[in-house]
Formats: sequence, C-alpha cells, structure tokens
Amino acid sequence: MPPLTNTPVYFGNFLVTPQVFHLTAHSFALVNIKPLLPGHVLVSPRRPAKRLSDLNHAEISDLFLTVQQVGRMVERFYGASSLNIAIQDGQAAGQSVPHLHTHIIPRRSLDLEDQGGSDAIYGMLEGEDGDVGKHLWEKSNRRPKFPSVDDSSRQPRTAEEMADEARKLADEMKQQQINDGSSHSSL
Repeated sequence: MPPLTNTPVYFGNFLVTPQVFHLTAHSFALVNIKPLLPGHVLVSPRRPAKRLSDLNHAEISDLFLTVQQVGRMVERFYGASSLNIAIQDGQAAGQSVPHLHTHIIPRRSLDLEDQGGSDAIYGMLEGEDGDVGKHLWEKSNRRPKFPSVDDSSRQPRTAEEMADEARKLADEMKQQQINDGSSHSSL
C-alpha cells in the first residue's frame, strides 16, 4: 500500500510521509520511530507550529478530535485498557522536535510494574528513550559522524517496520470511521 498522500508530510525537518497513518484537514497521525510501549503513536498539526498556543481554533479542535479518534483506535487495536496522552509544550518541557505533537500511549494494567509502576512512563517520556528528535536525527541522512550509543534494549525501528505498522493502523482508522459513522474523517 502506498503512503496515504503524495504530498510530503514533515514532522519538524523530518520527512515522515511513509509513517503517517491518518490525515485530516489540519492534523496527521504517525507511528513512532522508537515507541515507549507497543502502539505509542504521535498526532501533530499539519502546519509546523512549535507550541499549542501557536494553533488557531480550527487547528486545536481538529488536533484534539484526531487525538480522541486515534486514541480510541490504538487502545482497541493494541488491547489496552487505558491511554497516556501527553504534550511536551516547548523545549523546557522536554519537547525534542520543534513541531507540536501529542503522544498517545496505550496502557495495560501493571505494564510498567517492573520499572516502578504506571507513572514510570513520565520519566521515559522525558528521558533519552522519549527523545523523538534524537532518534529521527540518527535515522536521517544527516547522521552525525559519531552517533551516540543507545544502551537501552529498545532499538529504533526500520522504515519498513514503521510503514507496515502505518498501513495496519490506517486500515483500522478506516474501519473505525465506517463503524462509527464519523464525520471527522481523514482526507
């Protein structure tokens, strides 16, 4: 299946078109290069606004309606019972790509018990594991001469792995919209 659009989609400076699984008039949803938990995806405005306060009313409404739809789908698709939905609004808040984005992370009971409990997700988001910008930079053609070593057990996914997940989630979004009769649909 080809990407959802022939129009390039950028997340900050990074071309992410093959990772995109849902598009609306003002937002897009994409799979994460290095998800903190299975199903961890991002929703971002199509316009490269840096902060939530930079969005106009139509963009804010579309962004949060998209977060709601995508959240419902990934919760069902990944067999979760809850979601973490987070925005790191600005560099001092941990935002690693200067393009507003919402993290949607499907959760299950006791999924992080071995790491200190369910609140461990916040440290993961703010730490090196949650540094989306770093992981995208390392995968881009602009790779630094001396890439940093990733000591964690999670490895960045390949473009093929992300495109495969994007295809599956795009199919799920279409099915959800058919089932829901949703008026907030993809383009």
